[in-house]
Formats: sequence, structure tokens, C-alpha cells
Amino acid sequence: MPALDFSAIFTEHYRWLLITGLAMTLLLFVLCWVGAMAVGILLTIVRMVPFRPLELLVWAYVEYQRNVPLLVHLFVWYFGIPQLLPYSANDFINSHNSELIFAVIAIALYQAAYISEDLRSGIRTLPKVQFEAARAMGFTFLGSLRWIILPQAMRNSLPPLVNQTLLLFKATSLAAVIGVAELTYQARLIENETYRIFESFSVITVAYLAGTMPLIWLGSRLSRNNASRTR
Repeated sequence: MPALDFSAIFTEHYRWLLITGLAMTLLLFVLCWVGAMAVGILLTIVRMVPFRPLELLVWAYVEYQRNVPLLVHLFVWYFGIPQLLPYSANDFINSHNSELIFAVIAIALYQAAYISEDLRSGIRTLPKVQFEAARAMGFTFLGSLRWIILPQAMRNSLPPLVNQTLLLFKATSLAAVIGVAELTYQARLIENETYRIFESFSVITVAYLAGTMPLIWLGSRLSRNNASRTR
């Protein structure tokens, strides 16, 4: 059995692959998080509109996203959706890193469904009198959501939102299956060339831990600050 040799994967070439993979993971995480939060908030607002067809449409979207594995969503977007697009759109996407674009769309839309449910749960904890008070003060429906309801709902939903952020960070590793050159993809490439399986994946394990621990600390800090404000 060969001895462990981490130096084999820390040559200049492989070190650069790991660095670029980490940079791609962070870029993918940020883009997906921003997209997921934006879509999640939009879904929450639309579902609160007193119009039954819209509510059913959002419900169907949320159930579809939550009950189909993320890996399947990635395959649908990367292999299926391009067949429905015109050639000009495919040419444009392919010339602008189609793997990253479709990975961001698939992961962001998937995570947005969970975020919208967390925000909706946060809104349910608020007394209905707050809606009535906001309207009595002259706020429009959207104005009351923006300035009064959603800020409180996000504070109430902080623990699950932090958890969704952690899950999103780890979910970026699945983008490797469609060719996004993030951290897991690069580790697989290094392992194929060096046959150092344990060393390659041990390094990215440490990298993922280094990425999640600050998120856990930040979430804990925000939760404590929120708890102290509500006392």
C-alpha cells in the first residue's frame, strides 16, 4: 500500500488547479445565493397576493423544485433546455461558459423554493394585525411587505436561512457533473492524473470545512444579535 504523499498534489500545476477551483466555487456560491434569495423573496411576495391561480402556480413550482433531486435539475437545464432554445441563443450561451450559467440557474431556482418556504413560515409567525396596521398607516400592499413584513420575517427565519446558505455552499459541488471547473471537479482531475485519491479529496474536504465554518459562525452571531434585539 503506497504511503500518503500530499506533496504530489501540491506541485505548482496542481496547486493552481485547486486555487482556480476554489475561486470558481466561491463565484458559483455567490451567484447562486443572490439568485436564490431574489427568486425566493419574489415567490414569497407572489404567493401572498390574494389571487388563487398565482398561489397555485407558486405552490406547484415549489413542490416541483423540492421533490426532484438537484442532480436531475442540473441535467435538465444543461442537457434538456438547450434543445428548446434557438441556435443563436445556444451559440451565445456556449460562448459565455454555458456550464456555469446553467449551474447557477438550476441551483438558484432549486434553493429559492426552500428559501421562499422559510420566509413564508417567518411571515406566519407575525400577528395579522401588523398587516392591518401597515395598511391603516397608508402603506400599499408591496410597501407594507417591503418595509414592515419582510424585514421581520427574515429576522424570524434567520436560523433556517443560514442553514439553507450552508446547504447551498455544499450543493455547488454537484456542478462538477456538468463540467463546471469548481473545487470538486479539479480534485477529480488531480486524482485522475496522480492516483492520489485520499490526498486530493482530503484537501478539498478541508477547503469545504474552511468555507462552512465562517458561515456557521456568522449565522450564530446574527442569531444572537437578533435574539438580543427582541428581548
